[in-house]
Amino acid sequence: MPRDRAKLSPIVRPSLPMSSRPQHPFDVRSADIWKIALPASIAFITEPMVGLVDITVIGRLGDAGMLGGLVLGALVFDVLFSLAFFLRIGTAGLVAQSVGARDPRDGLLHLSRALILGVGIGLLMIALAIPTLWLAVHLLAPEARVETALSDYFYWRIWSAPFSLINYALLGWFYGRAAAKTGMMLQLLLHLFDITLSIWFVHGLGWGVPGAAFGTVIGQAVAAGVGLSLVARHYGGVGAIMARIAPGELRDATAIRRMFGLSRDLMIRSMALMGAYAWFAAQGSRMGEVPLAANAVLLNLLMVVGYFLDGIAQAAEQLTGKAVGANWRSAFDRAYRLSMLWGLVIALGLGLVWYVSGPWIIGFMTTNEEVRSYALAYLPIAALCAFTFMPAFVYDGILIGTTQNVVMRNGMIASLVVFLAVAAVLQPAFGNWGLWGALHCWFVARGLIYFWALERKTAGLFDPA
Repeated sequence: MPRDRAKLSPIVRPSLPMSSRPQHPFDVRSADIWKIALPASIAFITEPMVGLVDITVIGRLGDAGMLGGLVLGALVFDVLFSLAFFLRIGTAGLVAQSVGARDPRDGLLHLSRALILGVGIGLLMIALAIPTLWLAVHLLAPEARVETALSDYFYWRIWSAPFSLINYALLGWFYGRAAAKTGMMLQLLLHLFDITLSIWFVHGLGWGVPGAAFGTVIGQAVAAGVGLSLVARHYGGVGAIMARIAPGELRDATAIRRMFGLSRDLMIRSMALMGAYAWFAAQGSRMGEVPLAANAVLLNLLMVVGYFLDGIAQAAEQLTGKAVGANWRSAFDRAYRLSMLWGLVIALGLGLVWYVSGPWIIGFMTTNEEVRSYALAYLPIAALCAFTFMPAFVYDGILIGTTQNVVMRNGMIASLVVFLAVAAVLQPAFGNWGLWGALHCWFVARGLIYFWALERKTAGLFDPA
């Protein structure tokens, strides 16, 4: 237990006894949840808009090869950047704890290390661009014209890597400080530049697929520049930032080991999460193109619900992390309960809207009558996912805020095993119904595992007065 507690509490100095941690009382209200959740949800829901606009911009050129190359290129970067998403969620949890502990530097060291790591990983991605593209082409096996468009897109957009990862770290710092409105504005700024420039470069200047990629590069660079300037202004300028960091602090071995441990666990968790959805899609593909397309439509609708729940998870992340840093158990319990309550309200509401409006939405998303009919048949069991996957989303936020990265990693892997085992039994017997049933079991298993782990570990996060 002492080993776990040291691992979960980065604000504790090893030279001090655990009982020396002061308490900083604060209250948590529903308004505090929504102050973070609403702008975060708006920011998250804008993310798929960029891909939709890029697809529309290229799609209206009428070249299927160019469109296919862009879609595959976007998929490659989704996978590539998701492996570094720990820069946002890990930074947010650590910064929230620093805020709760009333650290006058407000998580500056955590942000600085994340920025250095993000720039390093981004430059490494650029250096490995050629073998990365070769591997992507080998795995995706596109046709010649699609491969050409994919290459054009990839070699331009790869230059956004350092800026994209800087933005991950910056968003983690803003959300960790509960500055959700600032995080939202940065995301909206990024998407505004990306969308506007993509349209201009593709249709105004006739640059084709490279134009869409270059618009993304500029959007990421502008957002990174604005975000860094806001951080500098918060601390009184670059000179003041340097004065706040003592020589050698950024190279603190204990902090660096902990950061890399957190990064490793969150990366494994992301890979397991992506693996589950990829396996679900692959099983649909094995049943034929109609089940594949119908499942993809339903799963995309589920992801829309997920963007709204991500806002609640973001609020849970910041408030529970702040409670751990403040060593104030009652605030943690209150944030836990309110996040679950509002998560349930959103899940039930959006699930009902999804079910009622499903026929219209599915009809809008596809004109293929077979796909429409197939998707409508599975709409009830798909819409129910809005309810069953809600606890896992909220627990993700709580575990990130309290930096219980080992629990997140192990819980995701264990629930993935449950998913695959249940699917192996149900899918041969019940086909696509069994596949969706296994998906429900995966969501429920994640929620139950995280609930059990939190019940065991929560007391160890706080010390008596």
